[in-house]
Amino acid sequence: MSVTGARPFLKPILESPGRQRRHTLPASEFRPLNPQDAISVFEIEREAFISVSGECPLHLDEVRHFLTLCPELSLGWFEQGRLVAFIIGSLWDEDRLSEGALTLHKPDGHTVHIHVLAVHRTFRQQGKGPILMWRYQQYLRCLPYVRLAVLMCEEDLVPFYKKSGFKVMGPCSITVAHLTFTEMQFAIAGHALMRRNSQF
Repeated sequence: MSVTGARPFLKPILESPGRQRRHTLPASEFRPLNPQDAISVFEIEREAFISVSGECPLHLDEVRHFLTLCPELSLGWFEQGRLVAFIIGSLWDEDRLSEGALTLHKPDGHTVHIHVLAVHRTFRQQGKGPILMWRYQQYLRCLPYVRLAVLMCEEDLVPFYKKSGFKVMGPCSITVAHLTFTEMQFAIAGHALMRRNSQF
């Protein structure tokens, strides 16, 4: 006997119209960021990076710059309307990074430079970073002009990105203050396969 059949007298409890919640925010939402998100982004980034390395990958004006030029290459994770994690990327026109990649967006490029991934301090150690990166990688597969995703990170973050499928390309040519970085690369495969399997 089904649970429904075993409990014929239970009816759903309906809220009266006056008590219904209106304009509720989704419990969890992924969407591209926009310039209005810049301050929330920078607050999370500053707390995540300044305490560890003393440097932010992007300053507030750079956050606004990329969220204005290429918002479609960012992804924010919101819970109850609050930003809890994000990725910001831009297009680059080479397979390897050089100094210009820190500030430039090359609209005709084929490589996504991932500038920063950060998670709000109260939501760390919950697996949100890998989930967000996976969602971002799936999203990039839908962009036919993207072939690669590249990033530079400090040595202690290499295992994190390896778990997300990134491969070590060697030392990055870019240095920031006293910091050196490892360059990593992820091949965006999938959109070509989808086109081959399409009937159109």
